[in-house]
Amino acid sequence: MNYYAHGVRWMDRPWYVAGTAVPDWLSVVDRQVRVRSKTTRQYLETAEGHEAELARGILQHLEDDDWFHRSHAFAIVSERLTREFRQALPHDDGPRPHFLGHIVTELVLDAVLIARDPPRLERYYAVFDEVDPQVIETTVGAIAGKPATGLAWFVTAFRHERFLSDYVDSRRLLRRLNQVMQRVKLDPLPDHVLDVLERARPLIETEAPRLLGGFPPQSFDLFAPLADAPLADGDAPP
Repeated sequence: MNYYAHGVRWMDRPWYVAGTAVPDWLSVVDRQVRVRSKTTRQYLETAEGHEAELARGILQHLEDDDWFHRSHAFAIVSERLTREFRQALPHDDGPRPHFLGHIVTELVLDAVLIARDPPRLERYYAVFDEVDPQVIETTVGAIAGKPATGLAWFVTAFRHERFLSDYVDSRRLLRRLNQVMQRVKLDPLPDHVLDVLERARPLIETEAPRLLGGFPPQSFDLFAPLADAPLADGDAPP
C-alpha cells in the first residue's frame, strides 16, 4: 500500500495519518533509517500525546503492509503487471520489471481511490497542516535509534508538492516513476510503458475490493460491499 490507502481511513486523527506516512517518507529521505514494529512498540510504552499517536500510525502502516503484501490479490495483480512490464521491456533481465509490478500496483491503487472521490484528496492533504514536521522528525529519530535528518523538510515539501494527484494521469505517473527509478539507481522507463500503465488502471479498478478486502468494509466505503467475483487472473499466485 501507498500513502493515500494507508492514511485515508484515519483523517479525523492527523498525527495518526502522519504516522501512516512515515515509512514511505523515510524511503525517500533516508532508506537507512528504519522504523520497525518492535522498536515502535517499545517507544509506545512511555510515549504520550502527539508522539504516541504518531507511533500508533507507524504501527498501522506496518500492519497494513504485512497483510497487503501477503494477500492473494496482491500476488495476482502484481505478478500480472510484472509480466506486462517484462513484455514491454524485453531486454531488461534485472529486477526492474518485478519492482515495477509491485509499486505500480500500489500507486495505481491510490489513483483509483483518489479518482472515486477527488475532494477527499484535498482533505487528506489538509490533515498535514495540523502536525508539526519537526516533532515528527524528532520522534522518528527516537524510534529508529538514529537521526531522521531531513524528514521535517520532506514533510513540508510533501504537503506542498501534492504529488499524489499525479497518479491519476498515466503520463504524470510515468514522470513520478522515473523519479523513483533515479532514486533507486535503475534505468529510466521509455514512453511506451505508458501502455502498461493504461492497462493497469482498469485491472486495479476491478480488483480494488479484493486488494482492500483484508480491511473492514467501512474502511474503504467507496468499495463496499466487497465484491465476491473471482480475480481477473484466475491463476494461483506463483
